[in-house]
Amino acid sequence: MTSVSKHAPSSTARKSKAKADATRRGLLYALPDWVMIVALFFVPIVLLVVMACSRWSLMGGNRGWNFPENFIEVFSHPLLGQSIVFTLEYTVIVTIFLLVLGLGLALIVQESSRWNNVLRTCFLLPSATGLASASLLFYALYSPQVGPVTKILGFFGLIEDGGSVLATGQSALWATIIVIVWRFSGYYMLLMMIGLQSIPGELYEAARMDGASTWRIFRSVTLPLMKPTIVMCLVYCVTGSILAFDQFFILTKGGPNNATMTVVELIYNFAFDSKKDLGMAAALSLIVLVALVIINSIQMRGMRDNTK
Repeated sequence: MTSVSKHAPSSTARKSKAKADATRRGLLYALPDWVMIVALFFVPIVLLVVMACSRWSLMGGNRGWNFPENFIEVFSHPLLGQSIVFTLEYTVIVTIFLLVLGLGLALIVQESSRWNNVLRTCFLLPSATGLASASLLFYALYSPQVGPVTKILGFFGLIEDGGSVLATGQSALWATIIVIVWRFSGYYMLLMMIGLQSIPGELYEAARMDGASTWRIFRSVTLPLMKPTIVMCLVYCVTGSILAFDQFFILTKGGPNNATMTVVELIYNFAFDSKKDLGMAAALSLIVLVALVIINSIQMRGMRDNTK
C-alpha cells in the first residue's frame, strides 16, 4: 500500500506535465495565426476607431480629437442618403438575380455527364476573371466608340445614336448588374451544386415512389434541405454587394450626377477626392462595419434556425 501511494503522485505529476506541454505546443502552433489576426484585424480596427474620432486629413495627419464632429458631418452629408438607397437597391437586385440564377444553373448541371461538364466549365469560366478585369472588359463593350453594345441597341432603336448605356442612372445600374451576374453566377452555381449534391438520393427516390411531382419534390425536398446553403450564399452576396466599389468606380465613377454612388465610393470620395478627410472616411467606414455586423448576425441566426 505504501509503495502504491508513493508512485501515484508521480504518475499524476507526469500526466499534468504532459498536458501542460501539449497545451504549450498547441499555443505555439497557434501563435502565427494569432499574430496575423492581431496585425490584420484588431490593429486596423483600433486605428479605424482612432481615425474616426480624430481630425485626420489626408496630407496633414492626425490633428487631434474631434469626436463626434466626424459622425455629424457624415450624417449631414447630402450624398449619404442617396448612396445608401442606391446601395440597397443594387444589393436587393443583385442578390435576387445571383441566388435564383445560381440555383437554376446548379439544378441544370448537377448530374455529371459529358455535356453537363462542358456547361459547368462554361458557366464557371467568368469566375476566373478578376472583377476589375471584367469591369474593364464590359467598359470596352459598352463604349460608344469601339463597343458593339451601343450599336446593337441603336439598331433596334433602344438607344439614340451616339448615346451610351452608362449615360443615365438606371441604365448604368443595370449595365453594372449584368457585369456582376456574368462574373459571379458561375461561382454561386458551384456553391449551390455542392449543396444539392449533399442531399441524399434516397429522399428523391422515396418522393417519386409516393407519386410526388417534380415541382412538389423541389418545393418539399430540395428547398428545405438547401436552406443552409442558400443562407450562406445570401451572406456572401449581401456583404459583397454592400461593399461594391470596383465595378462602379471603373464603369461609372459614381455618375452620372452621383446617381450610381455607392457607400464605399462615398468613403473613397471622403478620403481621396472631394474632402481628402480620412477622419470622415473612417467614420463612415465604422458605420458600414457596424451595419454589416448587424446584418450578418441576423443572417447567421437565420442559418442556425434553418439547420435545427
